[in-house]
Amino acid sequence: MKLPGYRVVNVLGLLGCLVAMGFALYLQHVVGLEPCPLCIMQRVAVFAAMGVLVLVILHNPRAVGQRVYALFGLLAALFGLGVAGRHVWLQHLPADQVPACGPGLEYMIDVFPLQDVVSMVLRGSGECATVDWTFLGFSLAELTLLVFVGLVVLFLFQLLRQRG
Repeated sequence: MKLPGYRVVNVLGLLGCLVAMGFALYLQHVVGLEPCPLCIMQRVAVFAAMGVLVLVILHNPRAVGQRVYALFGLLAALFGLGVAGRHVWLQHLPADQVPACGPGLEYMIDVFPLQDVVSMVLRGSGECATVDWTFLGFSLAELTLLVFVGLVVLFLFQLLRQRG
């Protein structure tokens, strides 16, 4: 069985990212679901993976360059996987263990140094534990976790595949 070409896999990954981001924006702007801070961090990770995929598609490097791009994409996908995993974990905490809601992201960015903002966002808050929307019994955070699992698999495949 012949493996799909390197560029084809990257284009499919980019299309997957575009669908995920399009759906997130649809939920925000049409349905009216406001993203929590962890959702925003997951969007940043998807945008980072998309950026890597766009660059590698446009650049079309040889074997070493392909692996370098795959490594950067893998880092973005692993970051997103970690954030989404934390989000899912918060959503499955018992109600008495859910952290209190913190200040809004805009306020934190205005008041605190960036390092503190990132640290506070990654810890999550009560608003991140709320499940506002589900599909087939899965929360948006769980579906996003699956997107990042797919991206990790894609970038690992591209990193480890045999070049011919």
